[in-house]
Amino acid sequence: MKWSAVPEVATPRVMTQALGTLYLFGGCATLLALLGADAPWAERALVSSLAVSALAAGGVVLRFGSRWPRPAFHIAVLQATVVVVAGVVLCPDVPTALAIGALTSFLAMAACFFFSLPLAIGHTALALSGLTAGLLVRGDVAVPIALSLDAMVLGLSVVTRGLVLRASSANRDPLTGLVNRRGFDQALHELMRGVARTGEPMSAALLDLDHFKEINDRQGHDAGDRVLRQVAELWGRALPPTATLARHGGDEFALLLPGLRGPAALTLVEQLRARHPEIGTSCGVAEHQPGESAAQLMRHADLALYTAKAAGRGRCALSAGPNSADLVSDLRAALDAGEVAVHFQPILDMRTDAIVGVEALARWTHPERGEVSPEVFVAAAERHGLMPRLGEHVFRSACAQLAELHATTGRRLRLGVNVSGSELSDPGYLARVRAVLAETGWPASETVIEVTESLVEAESSTAVAALDKLRALGCGIAIDDFGTGYSSLSRLDTLPVVILKLDSSFIATINTSPRRATLLRSIVGMAHVLGLDVVAEGVETAEQDAQLRAIGCSFGQGWLYGRPAPLADVATLFDPAVGTPALLA
Repeated sequence: MKWSAVPEVATPRVMTQALGTLYLFGGCATLLALLGADAPWAERALVSSLAVSALAAGGVVLRFGSRWPRPAFHIAVLQATVVVVAGVVLCPDVPTALAIGALTSFLAMAACFFFSLPLAIGHTALALSGLTAGLLVRGDVAVPIALSLDAMVLGLSVVTRGLVLRASSANRDPLTGLVNRRGFDQALHELMRGVARTGEPMSAALLDLDHFKEINDRQGHDAGDRVLRQVAELWGRALPPTATLARHGGDEFALLLPGLRGPAALTLVEQLRARHPEIGTSCGVAEHQPGESAAQLMRHADLALYTAKAAGRGRCALSAGPNSADLVSDLRAALDAGEVAVHFQPILDMRTDAIVGVEALARWTHPERGEVSPEVFVAAAERHGLMPRLGEHVFRSACAQLAELHATTGRRLRLGVNVSGSELSDPGYLARVRAVLAETGWPASETVIEVTESLVEAESSTAVAALDKLRALGCGIAIDDFGTGYSSLSRLDTLPVVILKLDSSFIATINTSPRRATLLRSIVGMAHVLGLDVVAEGVETAEQDAQLRAIGCSFGQGWLYGRPAPLADVATLFDPAVGTPALLA
């Protein structure tokens, strides 16, 4: 904290309380001084009215000050300066004038507490100049006495400034320079009061660096500290001025985003995560709901973070909010009625320009809420134990649709399905896969189970054993979002993997980052040597497509080739002139 900066503790609420209190005590002090004055009441009347006006001003400040912009406090301090100087000049005797003049210390303390150092010096100098001039104008106060009063006020100002800056530094994390947990909690409660008055939206997020402990263990704590400082700097520059970024503790960061609803906040947090792709980040986002407390808001963000980690880390999740129980009840009813749709995103063989596979994705349109984001309803299903039903529904529907497509057109597509951690660790998952394949007639050899590397690490031997059994059944195993986990390469030797799906954060920068392109070329070459196929996710531009082909990537997935859509729409992308090429190995 610099001496020239506005103190961190000078929030609107605290400034309101401090200024209102000083006005009230100043008015009371003036009235008490007048009671002891050696002068007729008629001579005290004008100063008494000034004291009463100070009491009234104190009430106004306490009632409305928290809504004022910061410049309004400059006006309030200047008005108080005028009142004190007028009281000094109009007092009937010297002792009372000196007592009222001592109230200048209140003004100097407020200035040093509220404002940046240059403005605080300006207010203090103006107050002391007015005090000195007022005492000397009277003609009955000696210059040394006036200067001694000035010295007392100046000393209090310096001490106040130092104490305020020390208090402000208590709200800062010394390593990153960000707000710490204490400062974050204060900022959160301030924003909550503002939201309660204005009704404006606000979202909160928790961001956790994946595998950060391994950085400390392998490279030392100095390397970990450098990562924390770098992340704080990169994220801080990318955030809007109204946002509050804090180091919540360890490798966890917290973020307040006033003015943003949940989906917009989720998009912003995803952009933050992409700014540091070499460090995997899990994020949980929650939107404040009317009547919700600060603790409830952060609890929902924490649950969303847990959902993101349970789904494999290296991703973001949006909380369903306090109405998640209702949402889950509606989702359960939608599954019963078959109202959760399955869309398919095509996968292109970049060697033949033919669509050879699809990834199945759940989509749900609520009868009242409209389209519900998959991040929302999947997170709610994960939290409330509905994921096995949702996953089985998507798998069965996708297999049935693709089997029908094959029966009517002869076209066979490789099917990719995402599997959550709760499904993979469920002892009954393998039996459900077998039952769906038998029921629909869809072959296991054309099925790819997509998991994230970090999900496998989190589930340990249970997940690896399940993948081994799925591979023995004939299913392909793909590592999704490859490159976001800290130890992805080391896991290739222990997992029954046949496909790597490169995380979209790699693809987004291959045309702007030569190092990223070189790294991607190395990964593709390594995968080919190991006999693995590579699918580049998130391909959105022709330039990215050209670069991937030059690198030697075999398969691509992204909006450039087709957005998730019903199977009938995806089928229109097939080129009948192109035969069915070799599918993903």
